[in-house]
Amino acid sequence: MARLKNNTMVVVTDSEKALFIRNLTDHENPHFEVTDEEHQENPSDIEQSANRPGRMQDTGVGQRSALDDTDWHELAKERFAKDLSDILYKEAHKGAFDHLVIAAAPQVLGVLRQEMHQEVLNKLVADIPKNLTNHPIEKIEEIIKAELDGD
Repeated sequence: MARLKNNTMVVVTDSEKALFIRNLTDHENPHFEVTDEEHQENPSDIEQSANRPGRMQDTGVGQRSALDDTDWHELAKERFAKDLSDILYKEAHKGAFDHLVIAAAPQVLGVLRQEMHQEVLNKLVADIPKNLTNHPIEKIEEIIKAELDGD
């Protein structure tokens, strides 16, 4: 069973915002403090697209097929997760934390798992596939403690 220890780093993230939190106490009575935040502006795909999707010649006479346009919004989400994994690596390499808990939206967590360096994975105590970024800090404490108790 995973447990929160004093000074555990907790990262709560979605595809546009990351909260870096420290647990200042123990598992029985966690007390979280936000130490840093990362934000990324990520407008909808329509706002980021330059023009309508392209077309190409098809096999039939006078036929054309539409091409899917790049989904810039999804690419930005993946880029944010990759950037976050780089931040975690730098912090782990500096010795900023010994224990890490990540609570992330499921699709972000999937990208993070692929991108995280082994040094970060070695410090990972638990990953929770939930989006908690818009919860108050007291609720985040409660949910994470409950999730870890359920392991």
